[in-house]
Amino acid sequence: MFDFARQVVLVTGAAGNLGGAVAEAFRRAGARLILADRAPDRLPRLFPDLADSADHYLATSVDLTDENAVQAMVDEGLRRFGRIDVLVNAAGGYRGGTPLHETPPDAWDLMFSINARTVYIVSRAVVPAMLRQASGKIVNVSARAALQAGAKMGPYSAAKSAVVRLTEAMSAELKGAGIHVNCVMPSTIDTPENRESMPKADPNRWVTPEALADVILFLASDAARAMHGATVPVYGLS
Repeated sequence: MFDFARQVVLVTGAAGNLGGAVAEAFRRAGARLILADRAPDRLPRLFPDLADSADHYLATSVDLTDENAVQAMVDEGLRRFGRIDVLVNAAGGYRGGTPLHETPPDAWDLMFSINARTVYIVSRAVVPAMLRQASGKIVNVSARAALQAGAKMGPYSAAKSAVVRLTEAMSAELKGAGIHVNCVMPSTIDTPENRESMPKADPNRWVTPEALADVILFLASDAARAMHGATVPVYGLS
């Protein structure tokens, strides 16, 4: 559907359910990939044929909350390919289960660290290269919970709300420089973990990672050239 030949795409959380689907979709569209994950072994296991490819870079053991580690990863990607055309901030995670007044500070910090700080740290490292190119696409991943929090999910909802605000701020700052910054806001994603944790729910009403990846590719494509600072709901049937 979309052609990303000769474009370099950085996907964070690329070994996760969504990140892996996004990486595979861009791969099919012809992109050269920079795939980042914290674990040392997951990316080579998921993408074994990319491990030794000169056209792709599997950035393993990268702590996306660590600015030095992220900068080193981005610098290596630029050394190999000379540019980064698309950044997809797909890294993130959920932890809930307690009322806010019973939530320990480390659980609060974790939600902001993996969902919002990662967007800030990785974007901070990539944007200077996009400014030099005078072009780029950034797609962040928020969640439907950013609009309305349910019980026992305050830190997660607040962190995903922060992702929306970061998207709007970056868009306002960068749209005049040829850089598009937008955001997707999925409802529950159909993953093995969500099926296990919600056995009575109907997963047919959820959003598949592949369907969400298609929306992300659209936002990273020239078809979305008029979109700046948008938060796109992707709810499926839920």
